[in-house]
Amino acid sequence: QVQLVESGGGLVQTGGSLRLSCAASGRVFAALGWYRQAPGKQRELVAAVSYGGNTNYADSVKGRFTISRDNAKNTMSLQMNSLKPEDTAVYYCNIGLTGNAFNYIPGGNWGQGTQVTVSS
Repeated sequence: QVQLVESGGGLVQTGGSLRLSCAASGRVFAALGWYRQAPGKQRELVAAVSYGGNTNYADSVKGRFTISRDNAKNTMSLQMNSLKPEDTAVYYCNIGLTGNAFNYIPGGNWGQGTQVTVSS
């Protein structure tokens, strides 16, 4: 069972940037995804990346966020630019059930989450 730990969240003003990191305790060959969930809202997929680096983004973050992974270090990152108040949420990393980033299917392996708050 691979453990996931998110970090990098914080408070930032509208238009600012944050970089989130997800560290895995072992190798992951499946696709990886970043999800977010605001209070009272549905958890949604933000971005996904395959082992080979193929990426997929939610329309709401496309052009602003960049997902990447370093397979040698067992890490995944989410660079978030031009942040908006609507981006405020707890962000979670996830190990997918398949290697497909475009049609991402979340697995049951989640990190503890990291809070991102964007002030207006």
